[in-house]
Amino acid sequence: MSNSFDDRVLALAGLVQALAQVRRIADTGQSESRQVQAALDSVFRIDAADAEAVYGGADNVRPGLRRLRDYLAEGNKDEALGKLALAVLQLERRFVRSTGITSKVQAGLRQLAGEAQTQGSAHPDVISELARLYADTVSTLRPRVMVQGNPHYLGQAGVVSEIRALLLAALRSAVLWRQLGGSLWDFVLQRRAMAAAIDARMG
Repeated sequence: MSNSFDDRVLALAGLVQALAQVRRIADTGQSESRQVQAALDSVFRIDAADAEAVYGGADNVRPGLRRLRDYLAEGNKDEALGKLALAVLQLERRFVRSTGITSKVQAGLRQLAGEAQTQGSAHPDVISELARLYADTVSTLRPRVMVQGNPHYLGQAGVVSEIRALLLAALRSAVLWRQLGGSLWDFVLQRRAMAAAIDARMG
């Protein structure tokens, strides 16, 4: 897999896009189907050649690129989204060190891949299985990623399942970002470079 700065930015955009949908569904009970589809598709593209291939093309993470650009702009931050992203990036460190859990997740995704290909990764049955896989594995790591939102929606099983499936997609992007050489120092030392890379991508 290439180790380009542009690929790192795409991986972060994938992370932000998945988590923006987590926040939206937690607050409103609704999500953007195309963005959810792109996020969940990426979970099953484990052996993709590069970041674009993971997301099925850069266009599929344009909403994430826009949100990431907004976040990098001074004075235009979604603090709740930033905190959620940081929590997932920290979760990634615990996840990759827990080889047993990593292996269980990979095995679970391989087992589910056929159904996802047949029915689509955003099919309710596939989302339910992804959510169960997340709950049985990643949710056992501490501290857990806490999602704030409207209690009315967070009490609904379908909403909880979609949130867990999207958190698994966000974690997949976090793992990809780290594999490409990403580090939290990027947000301190590379903010302008990241913004420039996004502008180049967005045309």
